[in-house]
Amino acid sequence: MTAQKNRGQQILKLIAKEWQVEWRQRYALNGLLLYLVSTIFICYLSFNVKVNQLNPLTWNALFWIILLFSAVNAVAKSFMQEHQGRLLYYYSLFSPQVLILARLIYNTALMLGLSIVGFLMYALVLGNPVGDMAYFFLSVVLGSMGFSVTFTMISAIAAKAGNNQTLMAILGFPIVLPMLLMVIKLSKNALDGLERSASTDELLTLIAINVLVGAVSFLLFPYLWRT
Repeated sequence: MTAQKNRGQQILKLIAKEWQVEWRQRYALNGLLLYLVSTIFICYLSFNVKVNQLNPLTWNALFWIILLFSAVNAVAKSFMQEHQGRLLYYYSLFSPQVLILARLIYNTALMLGLSIVGFLMYALVLGNPVGDMAYFFLSVVLGSMGFSVTFTMISAIAAKAGNNQTLMAILGFPIVLPMLLMVIKLSKNALDGLERSASTDELLTLIAINVLVGAVSFLLFPYLWRT
């Protein structure tokens, strides 16, 4: 019981440290917000929404494309910005399970915050055609979790391979693609206001993908940490 309590305290300390670093380097967070605002505004100008109403299918696709690239920019730096000396210092203080759980929780919270802010801006500028807001928000939560878990682990692999950005794209695409397809289908059903039973398969599949990727990250990270 004491060991679990100590592990929980270590996770909270690491999450607090990540936030302090993020707050000191506010230019990175400001850059992400600027990316969201500028991308949404470019979409507004490109589709001339005042004249031609954006159809829900295009609205949904654009929204997830923006969130996907926001996730890459927000989460990719998770391990790739760490120096080798700092990682060695972490190795002497924390277990790999504590480190990966803290990063996963922090990146998920960061991505969820960006997703909510992005949706509010997106709906304000391009309209809000969502029929079932609760189910759409559920798809945003699951999509944010999936993106953060996937890119956190890929960031760790790329950092061990010499901060290779190309490796992130190669490894991320086959994992993110089925996740993206499921979350687009789920959010499209929410847009159309369909019965929730019609989205059960997509919902269960998306949850299964998130759990599988999270479990693989948790189990494989200690081996990656020792290399």
